[in-house]
Amino acid sequence: CCIQLGIGGVPNAVGTLIAQSDLKDLGVHTEMYVDAYYEMVKAGKINGSKKTIDRYKQVYSFVMGSKELYDYVDDNPGLSSFPVSYTNHPFVISQIDDFVSINACVEVDLYGQICSESVGTRHLSGTGGQLDFVEGAYKSKGGQSFVCMPSTVKKKDGTLASKIQPILTPGAIVTDPRTAAHMIVTEYGIAYMKGRSTWQRAEALIEIAHPDFRDDLIKAAQEQKIWRRSHKRGY
Repeated sequence: CCIQLGIGGVPNAVGTLIAQSDLKDLGVHTEMYVDAYYEMVKAGKINGSKKTIDRYKQVYSFVMGSKELYDYVDDNPGLSSFPVSYTNHPFVISQIDDFVSINACVEVDLYGQICSESVGTRHLSGTGGQLDFVEGAYKSKGGQSFVCMPSTVKKKDGTLASKIQPILTPGAIVTDPRTAAHMIVTEYGIAYMKGRSTWQRAEALIEIAHPDFRDDLIKAAQEQKIWRRSHKRGY
């Protein structure tokens, strides 16, 4: 497969785990080239031999990381830097078979809408290239898009809040619309969104929510009329 890692701790952690796995013959097509890719290179995981375009080349737009990473990238013929109009173009991405996009987010609602930019109206970052890669992976032959997050966040008072909410926090930015969402991941599993109905999405997302919040999410889904009595309660 060909891998894109987004900004944030979760995608980088996944890259480090890939470096320790038995995966091989991986390709790279990404906006941001980070240390996790270099870890994969040193582990012999990346050669680009199976890429359907730009074969044998690690394609990126910009580099951000350690001095060791910059030294590796400098004058390296195995890497090619392109403008974001190429690296982030969903059509270009979709031409790469088995494309895997791994990104992080702030919160998700029961409809599958993804916010990666703000907590309510308090902005944390911009859109970046996340939606481009989510859409490109969605359309790639054999492609997969994963948007990852921990199931909870600790508030200032020390209590936990669910990152899966009935609706997005008022004022939150929709980075990825529900129609583009493919797979959403927490430590409790993977919720498959692609091609699913609204109530199927709600059920899948509640299944990967923290157990302490599942009953409240079910109640909210019932009030929003996106829950069915036939749903299983095997939590």
